[in-house]
Amino acid sequence: MKVAFAGTPEFASVALARLHAAGFAVPLVLTQPDRPAGRGMKLQASPVKQFALDHGIAVAQPRSLRLDGKYPQDAQEARAALEAADADLLVVAAYGLILPQWVLDGTPGRREAGASWLGCLNIHASLLPRWRGAAPIHRAIEAGDEQTGVTIMQMDAGLDTGDMLLMEKLPIDPHDTTGTLHDKLAVMGGRLLLEALGLAACGGLKPTPQPEAGITYAHKIEKHEAAIDWSLPAETIERRIRAFDPFPGAGTVANGAPLKVWAASLEGAGGLSPHASEGLAPAEAGTLSLGAGRILSIDGSGIVVQCGTGALRLTELQRPGGKRLPAADFLRGFPLTVGETLGGPAAA
Repeated sequence: MKVAFAGTPEFASVALARLHAAGFAVPLVLTQPDRPAGRGMKLQASPVKQFALDHGIAVAQPRSLRLDGKYPQDAQEARAALEAADADLLVVAAYGLILPQWVLDGTPGRREAGASWLGCLNIHASLLPRWRGAAPIHRAIEAGDEQTGVTIMQMDAGLDTGDMLLMEKLPIDPHDTTGTLHDKLAVMGGRLLLEALGLAACGGLKPTPQPEAGITYAHKIEKHEAAIDWSLPAETIERRIRAFDPFPGAGTVANGAPLKVWAASLEGAGGLSPHASEGLAPAEAGTLSLGAGRILSIDGSGIVVQCGTGALRLTELQRPGGKRLPAADFLRGFPLTVGETLGGPAAA
């Protein structure tokens, strides 16, 4: 079985590596064009492209696959590459481009030759139909879901609307970030893909339409979402901090300087920690809980901040140009005081 592959980030490269290690012939990889990244903003190859180059796999990087779109030449060249690849199916994982109908239907040359076409199989990091769309891992953590998983789906013209072929569930750990959950799901996705291909080879896949109930959309993460709104409940903020790690990173402002908050824990339903009022005048201690974003206490284990309801202990932070540090180390170079208020837009 020859398997063409379309994907871009690390999540996809894990599946591509599993395909290659299992001995599948991969005649072509489609991936996004190189993007500027890093401090020097130099063009960098995607993880999928880098893997393909390292293993001698042909690569195409069209800006679009629409023959009638903004980049028709790119689409034509990609079509020619797919024709030459003569694959039995296309596996798609976090590719980032919409597949037009001509891709879903298979190349004309293959159809004219009467060769079988198994279609386009997608590795999607959610339990469909929950969290269709671009950011299913982020949104599952942000929403407080207790479980997620991977769905292998037969792609159609809709947004993650195709029939389900295989599904596996995974509990979300209370400490999971998007980074840690991503890694678990990437491994699961690669394993489930091989199972699906094994079934496809013998006609054992059984498509199941997605249910109408429970549809949600995982909209793309925007940088502005990372600004911490301290008026929200502590539980909501804590989930967002984990959901936005590693990108875009939850942020706040202290003394006019932007800060990233990478880890926090719930400090209690009432807001003030047991030691929050130590060293404060009675009047000051009595008013601290009134202001969302107010620092209630500081010690070696973290910085306790009042939220709309409850409080958070910030345990890992980062200043611009600095490293992610435990709160105690962070405070040595960036002193904060009890009573001051955090707030403002997140760092870009």
